Amino acid sequence: TERSAANQGSQPNQLGDHRIRDGDFVVLKREDVFKAVQVQRRKKVTFEKQWFYLDNAIGHSYGTTFEVTSGGSLQPKKKKEEPTSETKEAGIDNRNIIDDGKSQKLTQDDIKALKDKGIKGEEIVQQLIENSTTFRDKTEFAQDKYIKKKKKKYEAVVTVVKPSTRILSVMYYAREPGKINHMRYDTLAQMLTLGNIRAGNKMIVMETCAGLVLGAMMERMGGFGSIIQLYPGGGPVRAATACFGFPKSFLSGLYEFPLNKVDSLLNGTFSSEMLSSESKGSASVEESNGITEEKQASEQENEDSMAEAPESTLPEEQETMEIVSEDPEDKDPKERGSKKDYIQEKQRRQEEQRKRHLEAAALLNERNADGLIVASRFHPIPLLMSLLDFVAPSRPFVVYCQYKEPLLECYTKLRERGGVINLRLSETWLRNYQVLPDRSHPKLLMSGGGGYLLSGFTVAMDNVKTDTSLKPNVSTLELKNTEEPAAKKRKCLESDS
Repeated sequence: TERSAANQGSQPNQLGDHRIRDGDFVVLKREDVFKAVQVQRRKKVTFEKQWFYLDNAIGHSYGTTFEVTSGGSLQPKKKKEEPTSETKEAGIDNRNIIDDGKSQKLTQDDIKALKDKGIKGEEIVQQLIENSTTFRDKTEFAQDKYIKKKKKKYEAVVTVVKPSTRILSVMYYAREPGKINHMRYDTLAQMLTLGNIRAGNKMIVMETCAGLVLGAMMERMGGFGSIIQLYPGGGPVRAATACFGFPKSFLSGLYEFPLNKVDSLLNGTFSSEMLSSESKGSASVEESNGITEEKQASEQENEDSMAEAPESTLPEEQETMEIVSEDPEDKDPKERGSKKDYIQEKQRRQEEQRKRHLEAAALLNERNADGLIVASRFHPIPLLMSLLDFVAPSRPFVVYCQYKEPLLECYTKLRERGGVINLRLSETWLRNYQVLPDRSHPKLLMSGGGGYLLSGFTVAMDNVKTDTSLKPNVSTLELKNTEEPAAKKRKCLESDS
């Protein structure tokens, strides 16, 4: 009875994982365009020049296609049976069709009037087909292409899908490739395979790809094992990791450690006082001037917004934000009190962060990591030379770089250093295909490159220095080099005779 009750209790959670809930991170999809958002009630979402609310999507299954109606509300789209090819009237070829812009009877004003009346996109597309004088003369393939083009323009349809490594990597590569160092999705898949990412591993990752590589590793490990993320600057960037929507149990095995403390860890000079002094220093700065953090945050937001939307009117918004943050003394005592609470909360977080850093340092000091993944905008040689010391022998390592020249230098350095085998520098070639009845062919546009990978395996290095007494005598060496085997002597004597 206890087991059946436990099963009944777990069933709603399993069903809930396949349904959209408030607060979930989802990906909006329309044709080949993706956008990651968080589901929040009464929050306006803009996607492909359309705005809507995701309130009505809550409770539906992932993969549901919605239609945007008036007022920005979403309604599930009902699937309609497409007419069979027998009922279609199509021409033999398109040689007599002239694109002079006069084949469509409906004008832009007519189409706008239809939209204002609230007519759905499907009906507008149908009217465009009926008012086209050349539609029936087109071939069947040309008709399908015309319908698809008009549906994309006039039908307000969006599909809500669950985020995954493939979807998010495709989204980032298409929308913001610079944030992931132009890493293509097939290159990321190769990294996960060559790095042997699996559940129960103890992995080290150093990446500046907005947390995409970290999220891909966490997804593949499934919450089992541990990941130590090395980060430059003030803290790790995990914008893409948050889009995965991992549960809190996944975060228990995630540790972070500052990159500038790696050398002290290798030299044995690292101590907890180094971290505590930094946290105290930052806390005293906030106590003396609590507004500096807010100014830095506002400046960072301005930089991010400028990077995401360079064509928008951002200088005005930037000025207003600066004006708001310029006068901290005019605030009410309540706000000052909340600022004290904020400082205390900040100190508590810093103490927790210091503990996590110490735990990460203890894990690194064991020097038995199961693998190393490096995908950053920095030169790979100093990173790899220092981080390989934390990896156990007979373990894989993978280094990604957008260009091959730094990896060639890294390849040469590793061969000189030793301690690695099976070094391999590779680049994957990707070409997309259109797969349709009677018209499957490679797509005209394809990616020029997705980055380069340097992979290999670590081996134990013999660091024992050779003793001079163990060196062989020079005379014996000369004898070994000059003396020939017996078989060769016989052949020489036979040839002389």
